[in-house]
Formats: sequence, structure tokens, C-alpha cells
Amino acid sequence: MQSNLHVESLGHVLHVFVNGNPLGSTTGTKITFDVPILFTPGSNKIDLLSATVGLQNYGAFFDLTGAGITGPVQLRGQNGTRDLSSEEWTYQVGLKGEESGLYGKYADSAKWISLPSIPKNQPLVWYKTSFSAPEGNDPIAIDFTGMGKGEAWINGQSIGRYWPTNTAPANGCSDSCSYRGTFKSDKCQKNCGKPSQQLYHLPRSMTQPGSNTLVLFEEVGGDPDQISFAVKQVASICGHVSELHPAPMLEPRLPLTKTPVNSTAVLKLECAYPNQHISFIKFASFGTPSGKCGGFSHGRCSSTRALDVVKQECLGSNSCVINVSPNKFGDPCKKVIKSLAVEASCS
Repeated sequence: MQSNLHVESLGHVLHVFVNGNPLGSTTGTKITFDVPILFTPGSNKIDLLSATVGLQNYGAFFDLTGAGITGPVQLRGQNGTRDLSSEEWTYQVGLKGEESGLYGKYADSAKWISLPSIPKNQPLVWYKTSFSAPEGNDPIAIDFTGMGKGEAWINGQSIGRYWPTNTAPANGCSDSCSYRGTFKSDKCQKNCGKPSQQLYHLPRSMTQPGSNTLVLFEEVGGDPDQISFAVKQVASICGHVSELHPAPMLEPRLPLTKTPVNSTAVLKLECAYPNQHISFIKFASFGTPSGKCGGFSHGRCSSTRALDVVKQECLGSNSCVINVSPNKFGDPCKKVIKSLAVEASCS
């Protein structure tokens, strides 16, 4: 007998199983799940797994925001609609793998099954493997490319959830960027079509000499063979450019003069390696900054917009170019030749 299964939920993730077999999954804040279903003769079993990614925990009426399967749950067919919402349902919180501590450092190895080939692109699968931590003291990152959505444990300690398939919309980015005019949230968008996060930090304190254990719970399906470890070298890059470039202004006391109306000076920052991006702005000052890389300080005048402007232009990019001009940062001190000093981190 074939019917259409209809489920309504307030999110954020819904997995549907019939007789132990996955029927489909969907995500969203307000979910409507409709899919044809073919029952076998006799008794059939429907399982609904609802996962909440996060909920608002402050503000007015936050307690009225619901989540999970709100219903109705219905079977819709040629002979009409049958509402299953009021039928008898069993309820379970959490996963059996979490309850039995599969991720634990001293988990019972008898609960794990060794297979000639590991299952791939299947939902609700636990994976376990051993690895040696990369040598050195540089920060370690795990590249979860190929995985869907889940959680990872190192030697029994959770390093958090991963979701590399959660990608930004592919449309909206452009080569040109201008914040002029009325503010709109879609101005100067970057990283279109890319995942919200690809590299996940693994603290060195969680690893040990020799063998380490990595446990994954994959929720939607992925390929763990694509996982890799990387050592991230964090380095500082700096620039100090006057609006009368190429002469930098390093002295805190500057002569009074007429400021150029249309400055063409630019400050360019670029990470040393193609796979690095500007991850943090340590210092930014437009005005009369002084010092050198690693020891910049603000001068007697400094634009209050400098840090925000540099963050907007540079964070998340391998390189960026910033116009050194009051048109960009405002004029914190009239009739004084100003300069822009920036120190950033690449990782």
C-alpha cells in the first residue's frame, strides 16, 4: 500500500525512517516533510528523529519559540487522510551511542565492528580510528571536507560539532565592493558557496605521544576517508602607509599641512601561503600611529572607524587592498598628513 507521509516540525533537522530504513532528511526553521511511502503487509514502524541545532536564549518572548516535531503527522492517500499525531508513540532523548559512551577513551571495544570497507554517505553512523598527532608545536586543525554533519571526539573529549555541508548561498558575491549609500546586509558579500567552516581546531593538550583515538558521529552521511590533519602556522603581517605614499609617517608629531583631497595611496596585506587567510586584526589605526610591526601604537589622533573598516575589507581573505584616505576612514585631525598602520594574523 502506498501513501504520502506528511510531517510538520519547527526544526532544525528532521530524519525519517520506515521499518529501519532512511526515508529522507530535511533542515530548516519550519519544516514540512512530504514523501511517498510504500508499506509492507502487516505491521510497519515509523521513526522520526528531530535535532535542534540551537535556540534563542534571550530577548522578549524567547520562551515561546518552539522546536521539534509539532505535528501533524499524517498518512495521505487515495482513501483519505489518517492522522497519526494522537496515536501511541514511544519517545527517546539522545542517542544510544552517546548513552553507552562509544566516544569514551575506555569504551568497550566489543561494541565496535570492523568491516572490510567502511560505510559511506549513510546517516547515523559512528566511526572510530587511530592517528598520530603531527609533530611540532604549531596548532593542529582537522579538515572535515567530505563529511556531512556530526560531532567529533579526540581521546574521549569532544572538540565540538562539524557541519561542512552547511554552505553559504552561491549567489551574491562580486569582484567589486562599495559600502557607499544606504546600508544593506548583502553589500560586499564574500565566500559565496563556501562552507561556514572547513577547518576545526584540535588543541594540542587533547593529543598524546603515539596513538590517539578519533571518534565521529556522522548524522547525515559522509566519507571519512577524506578527513585530513593540517598544521596551521599563525603569522603576523603588517603595513604602514601614508596618504602621501611612499613616504611612511613614523613620527608621532607630524607637521601641519594641507591634506590631499584625493589620495591614491593604498595599503596591501597578503598572507604568505595560498591556503592561509587573514583571521584576526591585531591593530588598526588611521591618523598618526607610530611604531613598527608587533609594536604599533595610536598617535594623538586616530579614526574610530579604522578597526571596523579593516575588518570588513580583510577578514577571511588571503589578501586585501585598502585605500589610505579620509574618504575611507573619516578625518580625525584636519590639516595633518595621516597614515594607516595595520597588523593582522594569517592562519
